[in-house]
Amino acid sequence: MTAEESVALIKSGMNVFIHGAAATPTTLLDALVARKDLENVRLFHMHLEGRCAFADPECVTQFRSNSLFTGPALRAPVEEGRADFTPIFLSDIPALFQSGRIPLDAAILQLSPPDKHGYCTVGTSADAAVAAARSAKIVIGEINEQMPRTHGNTLVRLSRLDAFTRTDRPLPSHPARASTEVEARIAEHIAPLVPDGATLQMGIGAIPDAVLQRLFDKHDLGVHTEMFSDRVVDLVEAGVITNLRKQVHRGRITTSFVAGSRRLYDFVDDNPFVEFYPADHTNDTAVIRRNDNVVAVNSAIEVDLTGQVVADSIGHRIYSGIGGQMDFMRGAALSKGGVPVIALPSTAAGGTFSRIVTTLKPGSGVVTTRGHVHWIVTEYGAVNLWGRSLRERAELLISIAHPDFRGELLREVRAIRHLDVGIR
Repeated sequence: MTAEESVALIKSGMNVFIHGAAATPTTLLDALVARKDLENVRLFHMHLEGRCAFADPECVTQFRSNSLFTGPALRAPVEEGRADFTPIFLSDIPALFQSGRIPLDAAILQLSPPDKHGYCTVGTSADAAVAAARSAKIVIGEINEQMPRTHGNTLVRLSRLDAFTRTDRPLPSHPARASTEVEARIAEHIAPLVPDGATLQMGIGAIPDAVLQRLFDKHDLGVHTEMFSDRVVDLVEAGVITNLRKQVHRGRITTSFVAGSRRLYDFVDDNPFVEFYPADHTNDTAVIRRNDNVVAVNSAIEVDLTGQVVADSIGHRIYSGIGGQMDFMRGAALSKGGVPVIALPSTAAGGTFSRIVTTLKPGSGVVTTRGHVHWIVTEYGAVNLWGRSLRERAELLISIAHPDFRGELLREVRAIRHLDVGIR
């Protein structure tokens, strides 16, 4: 069918899942937004690529977006009250649909072309898409000739689709960029924490990419992650990533989704070395901990002197989501020899604000609690807070804060804690 004919199956008042990241079904979304006869269609999704016109002010009576992880296009609509945000672990999202907690009337997916057996795949994003495809009453597909065919738990039978349209368009491309000086210094502190044979989880962003660039002297690394990007391909081609020491999915990269350049999408296309699984598997702490030496590197917006980690919001403003940070922080902590790492620059806004603070901004959401935190890394060093008292934590964190803010942080924590805190 045409895209317009396909989305004609969507009716007012429906709950609709939208496939995300590089698999955002843009052609079908555009056709859906073009309809003016709809009211109160509730869209459930994670990060989406593209403009997301359904969240424009003029569409407020037609669509209500509910982000389970917010991307750039939805930050303003959420802040302005035109869209919703649901805080949830990435590992818990598939169960929302499978349990009926959020009953799905429809799922709109972008799929790879069917094989000779009649099976498409969810391509670059398995995360919650597999659960949505199995739970929704109606499944509508954009079958894109350029969507990679991926291995693992990714199959959607063509006969499962109630309607589909065919496209041949490039996926969104995000080539890796060069690291800044600060990112490079942070990565230099993290790289020594990665032993030979480690299993890696690298979150989204420039710092994880910078770390990967500094692992070419390692041996037999593995990958079990929620996502990865182009820098992993470099390590595979160099023979550094072999997955031979993993206990779970040995000999395979395990992921839930990928985002990067065309080179990355070509790498995962019909590649049995890479297996995609829904997030309730990749992010299950019981699965993660079975691998030894899990090194999980995730980013943060702000950390207070007790070790509370803010990663989803800037004050009251929702910036991203809980995602998989806590899944992997806890999973790595439970792994034999595991290294859970939170990495962040010491300052923000051109050096005018410290990211290490005495008191979190009002409204900030704690993603990793002070009971779960282990390693914190800035460009000024790496400290391990596990088993440390509040006084010791304050001393350690101030030692890796930007020098311009250390004196102020010392004065503030002494006044609050009534402790003789120094700098380590």
